[in-house]
Amino acid sequence: MTGSKSTFLAWIIRMPLIKRWALMHTVKRENIAEHSHQVAVIAHLLAVIRNEYFSGTLNPEKAATMALYHEVSETKLSDINHVTKYHNPHITREFKKLEEISERECLSSLPAPLQKHFANLLVQSNVDPDYKAVVKAADLISAYLKACDEIQLGNREFVPVKHRLDKMLAHFKETLPEVQYLLDTFADNCLVSVDELSQQDT
Repeated sequence: MTGSKSTFLAWIIRMPLIKRWALMHTVKRENIAEHSHQVAVIAHLLAVIRNEYFSGTLNPEKAATMALYHEVSETKLSDINHVTKYHNPHITREFKKLEEISERECLSSLPAPLQKHFANLLVQSNVDPDYKAVVKAADLISAYLKACDEIQLGNREFVPVKHRLDKMLAHFKETLPEVQYLLDTFADNCLVSVDELSQQDT
């Protein structure tokens, strides 16, 4: 049964148009669709690692789905530079308000019967805290790997970014052991050439 037209999917498929790392020079361009996919893969992997090695009970598919939508506010607001967003508490609060407004607009753009299925995915204040922590960790890991890649390519602009992410990830390494496991097991190979990867897989 069809109803009124919805703009929800149209906003989502515009995610490849939204550039990440606003105000920064990047050797490799990145958009929020690519970023969201990568965060979903990492969040799924983190949940599996927690369940397998650290007695976790997370649903990896749920973690991945939440990660796919974690940047939905940026479909309307674009990517905001981290330093700008967290420059002072007042600015941070105002940006957070704007993000929630955008998330709720995305939710309300869905047909009414579907909204209950998306309310805990799109509106970040509704997200289960356990899953929110995993998605946040995955978000930071994705950004950390990006910073390492840019530095390796000679882009010194990402050196302060890496230092900041090192500090932020230190907290997650202590509270989420799966983060340390993932970085120890997978991170180094994310920065090698395709030839080096192929040699390892033979």
